[in-house]
Amino acid sequence: MLPIKIPKRRGTIQERFDEFNETHPEVFRSFVRYARQARRQGCKRIGARVIIERIRWDHETKLWTESPPKINDNFISRYARKLMEDYPDEFPGFFELRKLRSQ
Repeated sequence: MLPIKIPKRRGTIQERFDEFNETHPEVFRSFVRYARQARRQGCKRIGARVIIERIRWDHETKLWTESPPKINDNFISRYARKLMEDYPDEFPGFFELRKLRSQ
């Protein structure tokens, strides 16, 4: 019996996130939209995972017209960081960020 060869992941988490984000910009647009909705409803802080799970829910319930992308859990903190970096005046401290263990 031949051993099963598991392909190595290419690139760092950040590189894979950047590629995914470029391929699926609709995910970040939804992330921003839901973060703004949470802010309008009075949330001072929220977990980024909650927003990602809402996006996944939208995919599963066919609220998206195209086939849904599979969002890697490793990208959740990257979306939180990107939101706070892209909209620093709108979302200061909106997510509690930990030090990245890997790039």
